[in-house]
Amino acid sequence: MLSEKVVNHCKHQGWWFDDITQEYMDALQQIRMELHSDCALFYLHAEDGPAFSGRNHQQMYQICWFVVNSDSYTMSIQGIHQTLKLPKEYIPLDSFEGEYGYFYNRSTGQVLGLGLEEDWYRFIEGTLQPQWPDFNAFLEWSFELD
Repeated sequence: MLSEKVVNHCKHQGWWFDDITQEYMDALQQIRMELHSDCALFYLHAEDGPAFSGRNHQQMYQICWFVVNSDSYTMSIQGIHQTLKLPKEYIPLDSFEGEYGYFYNRSTGQVLGLGLEEDWYRFIEGTLQPQWPDFNAFLEWSFELD
């Protein structure tokens, strides 16, 4: 369940929509995301165009928008799995610019912040674990609500 802090922040920003579109539900199912997860609830109800601005002006995808309006998101998923050798459960939350990005684990709901070089090696070795226990905690951090 998304926290009241996240929902209120989105409403205050004018990003929250009560109605859910079938198109966005289909987009999430296309990328195999559980529709009752915090992540899906966020993307089904919150939108500010193709991206949200978060901490340090980090641009986080509005995943549904990208799946519906371009092939780039699906290609991005394939690219990170091939290039970074991330497990299939991980999907990108941003464009991985500046050699650092955030990834959502569709199986556990955790969020991983990952950079190239040392972070990547540590993750592949199993010594770097996701920093956020769930998507809601990541959103609170990203939108500086903590």
